[in-house]
Amino acid sequence: MNTVTFPGFGLNFHVTSIAFHIFGWPIRWYGIIIAAGFLAAVVFCSRRCQKYGVTAEEIIDLLIYAVPTCIIGGRLYYVIFYLDRYRRADGSLDFGAMVRIWDGGIAIYGAIIAAIIVVAVFCRARKISFFAFADLGSMGVMIGQLVGRWGNFVNVECYGGETTLPWRMGIYGFVDGTRQYMEVHPTFLYESLWNLAGLLLIVFLLEKRRRFDGQIFWSYMGWYGLGRAWIEGLRTDSLYFFSTGLRVSQVLAIIFCLMSVVMLVVELRRPHTQEELWVNRRAAMEAEKAEEKGEDESDPA
Repeated sequence: MNTVTFPGFGLNFHVTSIAFHIFGWPIRWYGIIIAAGFLAAVVFCSRRCQKYGVTAEEIIDLLIYAVPTCIIGGRLYYVIFYLDRYRRADGSLDFGAMVRIWDGGIAIYGAIIAAIIVVAVFCRARKISFFAFADLGSMGVMIGQLVGRWGNFVNVECYGGETTLPWRMGIYGFVDGTRQYMEVHPTFLYESLWNLAGLLLIVFLLEKRRRFDGQIFWSYMGWYGLGRAWIEGLRTDSLYFFSTGLRVSQVLAIIFCLMSVVMLVVELRRPHTQEELWVNRRAAMEAEKAEEKGEDESDPA
């Protein structure tokens, strides 16, 4: 049981990482919250998929490949940059510890990179527009992130350095091996709210004005990259480029943000029509097939 406070607002919470046990096996709140975010994302995307020329069945088919691949990608990313944590005393690697994902250690950027690869392969195989699928999926990822970050709250992790701001979070943590009280940036909350703000902007402003496939995807990458670059700089548990002082997620966030800005500027300078959107192209192709089928059935021969 951990105590988390928000002294600026007079709030106190008693949190525990374990929700209940099944046959002696602990079921953790982190997993439950991640699953809730995943289900919310799937429901959301399934209800909006027709706007992007994607079917609910295609979403489910994609998830069969995407879920395990993203877990592996997120874990692999984490292990690579925290490799020393998985070395034995003799210097050899403990491969058993590397795969014990239930001990913690998944990096969101590893999962996102894996997701992009899976979606690209899936769309190529199914002859679907990658960027249309990515537009839809970006909103699902934002939902998963804004909900999933609350798993860090119950685990009392992913917080920032000490601060005196009104919304500071009071926790008990280890500093130089000693457990002590400290008031820190609730960076898990920052990222959750940042994703929520981005999702609302997309749903209520950008989605209605979407000019080309990929516009939401690049906007998400830019928005998340901008926020993550700032938030990562506040955290005390960042992954670093091996022995350098460069934060991996911060560098990637800046790269993705700049790349997104360039892509958006280039595409927005080009003329686009609504007929170019995959949802309209797919509808036109299906209408053409239906017309050809009708002509074949009416052919007296």
